[in-house]
Amino acid sequence: MRTARNTARTHPAPLLRRVLTALLGIILVGALAPATALAQTRSTEAATTGLHISNGRLLEGNGKDFVMRGVNHAHTWYPGETQSLADIKATGANTVRVVLSDGYRWTKNSPAEVAGIITQCKANRLICVLEVHDTTGYGEDSAAGTLDHAADYWISLKDVLAGQESYIIINIGNEPWGNTNPSGWTAPTISAVKKLRSAGFQHTIMVDAPNWGQDWQGVMRANAQSVYDADTTGNLIFSIHMYSVYNTAQSVTDYLHAFVDAKLPILIGEFGGPADQYGDPDEDTMMATAEQLKLGYLAWSWSGNTDPVLDLVIDFDPARLSPWGERIFHGANGIAQTSKEATVFGGSTADTKAPTAPGTPTASAVTATSATLNWSAATDDVGVTGYDVVRVSGTTETSVAATTTTGVTVNSLTAGTAYSFAVYARDAAGNRSTRSAAVSLTTATGGGTPGAGCSVAYRVVGDWQSGFQGEITLRNTGTAAISGWKLGFSFANGQTVSSMWGGTATQSGSAVSVAPASYTSAIAAGSSVTLGFLGTRGATNTSPASFDLSGTACTVV
Repeated sequence: MRTARNTARTHPAPLLRRVLTALLGIILVGALAPATALAQTRSTEAATTGLHISNGRLLEGNGKDFVMRGVNHAHTWYPGETQSLADIKATGANTVRVVLSDGYRWTKNSPAEVAGIITQCKANRLICVLEVHDTTGYGEDSAAGTLDHAADYWISLKDVLAGQESYIIINIGNEPWGNTNPSGWTAPTISAVKKLRSAGFQHTIMVDAPNWGQDWQGVMRANAQSVYDADTTGNLIFSIHMYSVYNTAQSVTDYLHAFVDAKLPILIGEFGGPADQYGDPDEDTMMATAEQLKLGYLAWSWSGNTDPVLDLVIDFDPARLSPWGERIFHGANGIAQTSKEATVFGGSTADTKAPTAPGTPTASAVTATSATLNWSAATDDVGVTGYDVVRVSGTTETSVAATTTTGVTVNSLTAGTAYSFAVYARDAAGNRSTRSAAVSLTTATGGGTPGAGCSVAYRVVGDWQSGFQGEITLRNTGTAAISGWKLGFSFANGQTVSSMWGGTATQSGSAVSVAPASYTSAIAAGSSVTLGFLGTRGATNTSPASFDLSGTACTVV
């Protein structure tokens, strides 16, 4: 996690990081055995009045699979940001994980406050994962509280939580062990689960991994079966947090498949994508694998991080998506494309009515490598939550984009090529409309749209002894869309870019060339994209004096 008060994350030593992929692939081979017949029977017989686990899957009370697609929200540090839940729902999310405090480290959230959060979640048709954050890094962070203290807090909220089993998951404690002796995680986790069950809780319980949630030493992986077996109801799900430790596809897939193969329930309870000083998480594999295996994921975090690199929206403003937010909400395997609302919000009968077909798309700003498509909105008895754009070639369809709006720019096209595109509409229940009529277009034979009018705003958003964090906002001031751009600039004082999000930087001496990421490649007329990066510096850190876009000078603002 990234807290609002402390953005530091404790990481394993560099040597251990280098062997992580091999470690995750071979550690404790066979430690996750398939669940016993007794455990499977117990899970099947568990109370089905709400969210519950059966055969390694999270189900609703009606037996339907529920796959979490949502974000984390730092409520306990920003209790006044109550509009955030409605804004999160508007992105298409079906779940929100809400940061709470049991009073050990931060201000305690009262029963009345928690009851209000539950009411807001239900009003916004969101499944709510409630978590105590005070346990973060126990054993390594001296300020952290214990899982036992967190369990007592949940028991104090029993009157508020009772009867909410269809809407609430209890995440006992966030990242409840650091890197110091992580094997100590198992016994307190079992004890906390048993304490809640003895108090009469029937809710699905979520448990986080040690190693600051990343389990890079495999302790949760090795002991998951024993922890699961200790739960008398079988309604327990494991949560892995994936940040820069999970910087290869193999490390991601090996970990998630180990639990799925053992029929033990798991989700990605937190994850990041932008690179930091510790590495570059492989969020594409995380999201793709979660979708393939039908596992939940909850991105960190909505807004309010001291280090803004992981803010999905800027300053809690849903109209100001960061590049990270664009990736999560509108990218491949993202929330707009994959989220389905819990059927419990559909009343006694789930929504089975599909939206009407969208209008025939129109094409504009067609270049050699991109085209902008727009269409009239579909309608639905509950509400349209998104659109899927497909390329049509005879009887074959290929997905090319997903969006929550009635327009999108399709990139990575081939020059001088004929294309046909059509659109589907989706509702919150996952119902899909019939396909719209198709629009045909032929891309230009030239080389994209370089050199349109542009402006650049450059700023340093964080500075320390030998490094800094920079931000570049590139705006298209021209009248046509820009795609396939290259941004060039030079440092004056020997600065270097060590990692970047929203683009890929190549540096030769002082000269830097930036190529866009897939989600920043197209810039509509009048629109902008924001790039962020970490850099190294000496005593002086003068901002670049000029920028060019594909060889054309930009205005510096």
